[in-house]
Amino acid sequence: MLKFAATCSDSAFRMLPVTLSVSKDISDYMRVAEKLCDRLAHALLTSESLATRVRAEIENWKLTRVSVGALTVDRQSPRYFLSSKSALLQHALLEAWTHFIRPAHAGAIFFLDDLQNLATPTVQDTALIVRDQFQSFGIEGVNFGVCFTAKADYFSGIRSFAEPAVRFYNKCALQPFSLEETTEYVRSVFETASIDVQRLAEWLHGKTLGHPYFLAFISRELWKLQQAQPFADAAQLWPVVSRRLEEGKFNADLAQLSEKEVVLLRALALVNQSEFGPAPFAQKYPHEYFKRLVQAGLLIRTGRARYKLYHPLFREFLRQTQ
Repeated sequence: MLKFAATCSDSAFRMLPVTLSVSKDISDYMRVAEKLCDRLAHALLTSESLATRVRAEIENWKLTRVSVGALTVDRQSPRYFLSSKSALLQHALLEAWTHFIRPAHAGAIFFLDDLQNLATPTVQDTALIVRDQFQSFGIEGVNFGVCFTAKADYFSGIRSFAEPAVRFYNKCALQPFSLEETTEYVRSVFETASIDVQRLAEWLHGKTLGHPYFLAFISRELWKLQQAQPFADAAQLWPVVSRRLEEGKFNADLAQLSEKEVVLLRALALVNQSEFGPAPFAQKYPHEYFKRLVQAGLLIRTGRARYKLYHPLFREFLRQTQ
């Protein structure tokens, strides 16, 4: 997603990228609207295309007051949360388009990361709200686009792919980083450090297989360690990073499961092959167990009655903590 954002901001496209990570503490679409306006203000303030005079105006535009028709609400007022969330966001973004974006950019693209975390009232309703919001901008001649990431089964609850919430989006599966892309990412993280970037990138790629989450997590931890004490060989720090990965990611993976599901995962980790079928486990674990683990993102369905654990690092963790 960050690569998309960097591409659209290129002078050839003149699009303003606005990024927002939808964390689980964002309780509803109103909070998304508020945070999206904050991120838009930040993107505008850091844009090289805007004059100093305009920057001063943007500082005063942060959705502190919003008017929709005859209604004017304060951002911190309880009345704000009783108002139409879509109308408030639409008004604020149209105002930003007219005064700040159109004079300096061809348009803006809003990048929403982990949209599945916002599921109020349901995941499908969220997708439809976002679709309606951005389709209305197109009707009004406002060049706003939206791009979001979510789990692969995000639209699985919608019966027909002809549903408006699905039809609006072009879907693509995110692929692991190539070694070249991993090197590019590592260079951007460690550009100020005295370190052999190519060597570190090759080691990281071998550990993560280009998985974006693990690449980002491990790079962040290595950067923290580098700041405390410079290192030459990242492999020597792997025990420390591995423990943090266990605490920050894998324990959370298991916390969402029942005890029996955890036992099944540990048994699957001991299978010699990287892929496996449910047949050897069918007596104790009906197919529904495998289906739930796929929905949790911990198993990947590779074919008919064929599965694998979602990453070798997770498999290693399960084996070491038997």
